[in-house]
Amino acid sequence: MSVLEIVHIGHPVLREPTREIDAEELASEAIQTFIDDLVETMRHANGAGLAANQVGRSLRICAIEVNDNPRYPYKPNIPLTILVNPRIEPLSAVRFDNYEGCLSVPNLRGLVPRHTEIRVTGMTRDGAPYDERISGLTAGTFQHEVDHLDGTLFVDRVTDTKTLCTWDQYRAHHEAAFVERVEALVRRYGS
Repeated sequence: MSVLEIVHIGHPVLREPTREIDAEELASEAIQTFIDDLVETMRHANGAGLAANQVGRSLRICAIEVNDNPRYPYKPNIPLTILVNPRIEPLSAVRFDNYEGCLSVPNLRGLVPRHTEIRVTGMTRDGAPYDERISGLTAGTFQHEVDHLDGTLFVDRVTDTKTLCTWDQYRAHHEAAFVERVEALVRRYGS
């Protein structure tokens, strides 16, 4: 497995919708190796997720995993999930404000409204159908990654640019209140 280079905001691949792949291409050795590299890169960077276009590949594939992540100690664990051609359907109009950052937008965070309940459909890395209902803080993680595949960055969804801050300023001035709010969200939804 290889650690791939993560591209940053300003790179055109991050702003283009990614292309879907079919089951035959998904089963190829090249794509399966790429998925392994995507996971390795996500873990190496301590990310909660990583989309294919974040490493320069315009493919509708993303990886999501939270396993006692030191960058996000308040996030519930999410088992490794590979999504291929994912689509999101909001199941509730209820939203929460999620302080988000991104490996492709280093050292910047901001509040993004996210749906508390969603349905995610697509395929697994093995080509099996994927159809899950995701809720709570975890739903925000899935929405963030699928946004990448649509060419959308979290900064596009920040509704109040006054919430944008560096990581250090987030930690100093916003983290405690945010963690208190999302811990209540996690208790409510169990995720």
